[in-house]
Amino acid sequence: MVFIATPNHKTLTLNLNPKTTTLLALKHQIQQTSLMPISHQRLFLSQSLHLSTQNDAALLSDLGIGPLSTLTLHTPFLGGTQPHRYAFLTAKPPPNYVAGLGRGATGFTTRSDIGPARSTPPPIGAVRENPDDEDKGYDENQKFDEFEGNDMGLFANAEYDEDDDAADAVYAAVDERMDSRRKERREAKKKEMEEKSDAENPKKTPEELKRKLRSVSVKEWESLPEMGDYSWKNRKRRKFESFVPVPDTLFEKARLERQHVASVDPMSTDLTALGEGKGTVMKLKLDRLSVSGLTSVDPKGYLSGLLSMNMNVSTSSDVSDIKKTRQLYRSVRESKPKDPCGWIAAARLEEMVGKLKEAREIIKQGCHMCPKNEDVWLEACRLVTPSEAKVVVAMGVKQIPNSVDLWMRAVDLEHDKSNKKKVLWKALDQSNENLRCVRLWKAVMDLCHEDDKDMKVLLHRAVEVCPLEVQFWVALARSESYEAAKMILNNARVHLPKERAIWVEAAKLEEARGNVSKVGKIIERGIKLLQEQGLVNFRETWMKEAEKVERAGHVAVCQAIIQNSVGVGVEEEDRKRTWLADAEEYMKSGSIETARAIYAHALTVFLTKKSVWRKAAMLEKSHGTKESLDALLRRAVKYLPQVEFFWLMAAKENWLAGDVNAARMILEEASKSLPNSEEIMLAAFKLEFENHEQERARMILDKTRARVDSGRVWMKSAILQRELGNSDEEKKFLEEGLKCFPSFFKLWLMLGQLEERLSHFEKAKAAYESGLKHCSNCIPLWLSLANLEEQRNGLSKARAVLTTARKKNSRNPELWLAAVRAELRHGNKREADTLMAKALQEQECPNSGILWAASIGMVPGPQRKTRSLDAYKYCGKEDPHVNAAVAKLLWHERKIDRARTKLNLAVTHAPDIGDFWTLYYKFELQNGTEDTRKDVLERCVAAQPKHGEKWQTISKAVENWHQPTEAILKKAVKEDAATAQNQQ
Repeated sequence: MVFIATPNHKTLTLNLNPKTTTLLALKHQIQQTSLMPISHQRLFLSQSLHLSTQNDAALLSDLGIGPLSTLTLHTPFLGGTQPHRYAFLTAKPPPNYVAGLGRGATGFTTRSDIGPARSTPPPIGAVRENPDDEDKGYDENQKFDEFEGNDMGLFANAEYDEDDDAADAVYAAVDERMDSRRKERREAKKKEMEEKSDAENPKKTPEELKRKLRSVSVKEWESLPEMGDYSWKNRKRRKFESFVPVPDTLFEKARLERQHVASVDPMSTDLTALGEGKGTVMKLKLDRLSVSGLTSVDPKGYLSGLLSMNMNVSTSSDVSDIKKTRQLYRSVRESKPKDPCGWIAAARLEEMVGKLKEAREIIKQGCHMCPKNEDVWLEACRLVTPSEAKVVVAMGVKQIPNSVDLWMRAVDLEHDKSNKKKVLWKALDQSNENLRCVRLWKAVMDLCHEDDKDMKVLLHRAVEVCPLEVQFWVALARSESYEAAKMILNNARVHLPKERAIWVEAAKLEEARGNVSKVGKIIERGIKLLQEQGLVNFRETWMKEAEKVERAGHVAVCQAIIQNSVGVGVEEEDRKRTWLADAEEYMKSGSIETARAIYAHALTVFLTKKSVWRKAAMLEKSHGTKESLDALLRRAVKYLPQVEFFWLMAAKENWLAGDVNAARMILEEASKSLPNSEEIMLAAFKLEFENHEQERARMILDKTRARVDSGRVWMKSAILQRELGNSDEEKKFLEEGLKCFPSFFKLWLMLGQLEERLSHFEKAKAAYESGLKHCSNCIPLWLSLANLEEQRNGLSKARAVLTTARKKNSRNPELWLAAVRAELRHGNKREADTLMAKALQEQECPNSGILWAASIGMVPGPQRKTRSLDAYKYCGKEDPHVNAAVAKLLWHERKIDRARTKLNLAVTHAPDIGDFWTLYYKFELQNGTEDTRKDVLERCVAAQPKHGEKWQTISKAVENWHQPTEAILKKAVKEDAATAQNQQ
């Protein structure tokens, strides 16, 4: 196989052998593939080796071209290739030349056809016919033109000179000047008319017109008239339709058909018609069995028809049908006695009606008439008794000694293992055809144990008579020693050169022996040799083989296969996308080692691609060990030292593993590579802060403020002072930070919360209001100010704040929910319902999950199911807030399994919200087992939730800053239970 890089940046793949193909044959094949002439082909193996200068009779291998070589094809840019211009195109035409006259195109008049304006003087001595014409100077019979009159040809022969050009320019300037004087007025009038037309007939898109359908009521929609069918086709059809009144006889007939008669009255019933109807029914049943009548019988069709019938003999009509069918099959046997289908069908018919003796007699006759058909003998074995079946099989194999099915049936009839072996050996010795039957050999081997002494003898004999069966070679190699297995596999490659299982088995043998270094060489050699064979779906086949080998436990073989086959047939620009997609697919199917091998090979090609390193790191984090992840991340930071993600991930994994010193060292190395990185500095602060090293944390923050000046650094400084209990220092840092970063809303929020803790409510209100001047779109500031006003000045002030917030931040569900809850806290149920209805309108937040979840809890019990269905309609089945609300409803109704399913959906789609984990864990504490509680707790710890209204209230309390997720979850459950008890 040779690759050709064409000038249009495409690659041609030519399936040829360089050792037997000449250079001329290669050029001919390129001409057939790309339609490029041989004279225009310029082939280069390298920049210095021009193949077109070589001998065309030379072999490609002699020129240094290998099986997978890539040649470059160039096309020369030949000069002088412009089309030749004929001389007559620029020459003057001959005298009296008329264009198109030679081909008869003379149906039009040109200036040359008209001739000069004045007639030529007559020759000397000529006599004028009309002397009066000499004073006219033109021909009165000249053709009159309706636009130019008789002067049309006056200047026909005059030349266009410079004076004419100047005159035309003057007239054009005058026309342009006159047009410009009226241009502004004309354009203004045109624009006015267009605006008037648009106002009278506004142009609307189909989407705008469809959007108006929302306002159409059900009554208006139902009042729309139905669109009739006015097509010409149906109009012509209706032309011939006529409608007449239904006669009474039709109604009477319908009434009689609906009557149920329990008995037959011979005086009032037409028995002749009844018999004819019964005959018609029987005829229809026979027609279903018949293909083309009784004269032409297809036994196979009758047999399939019989098998599809349900022979339930319960009435006299069924008996009659069976008799007809029996006659039918009798005619089949008489017309074609050598056809086995008729005998088998007749026997099965008798078996279905319960006449087993007759069935055995029929099939016995069939064996006599068709002794060389194995289907008849097999049917006979099925119908006879078990004691007689051996005799029938013996007679069958005597007639058909090469029938494998009969021999296998004889094996099934034996109960003793030794007798089964004897039957199989006899079958193998019967003929050479049976001796080469793989099915019989497999049956013999199934009866032998792997440690049986006869097993090796059987396998040696099997590979001798069936050398093309790869399973026998593999089984024989597995049963032998290391050296003998190598010889067997080498011999197998001679008989099966295209079989990849031989190479894979050889690699497995080396891996089991401990020679891991030889595994890659064997697989590489095997893939190269098999690739030369030109097999179809080469890459996909080897990738599936790698997945199969991984499941068998041979990791080294799997890695070698991926390394040598993953890049086969993949374009260079598609390698990254294809390899990442393959790795994701194998991860989904559970083939972790295959995906890891793909990532490992991709990292050898794309050393500086962040996405490849990141996906490989996530794989090791999910399915690898701490050592493998640490090694991968160290390689990542070696090749990508400027990427913060890998430094932070390495430090976090060591911290979570309990190795704080290793995490500290990693962050120190990261700060050297990225001295001005805010993320690295804050990660180092968090490490010291979480491990109660406040002095180190303070030093890191002092250094960070000097290097990186950002609002987050000032916020972390204030948090550290809050941890130490220094309110004055905390306020100082917040005020200094706000001077530098007045638009960082978290600083305003923390300043207001600090003033609230110190009971300086007016200062807290001033802080919130100042923050809103700089961050009017910050929802937490609005909510904090509303809560402060509600606590200090009552509901009216809080209502005014929330109304202002909704005006400045429209379509925000959190503000609507805060307003509803404020009304509910003060017992204003009707106002709360009104606000909720407005919030769920189409103009506001119709698809908000938190609003629908609150709405479900506000309505009375009987209406909650309907409200839940409406919530799913607007928010979808996967909204976590709606699922949590529905789970509460199902929990209250004691539908435990369905409630658990809804809670699982909620935490699956929103694992970062701690309120859902709190509800889920509380549910399992009351209704689950120890295993389910443990599972929920482990999943919550792995998710590390950070958000949630109740969750943040507990987790952000100063006393809970250093608490693990498990402790916070249990505290949240405890407080939720206490709140529920107080409400009751």
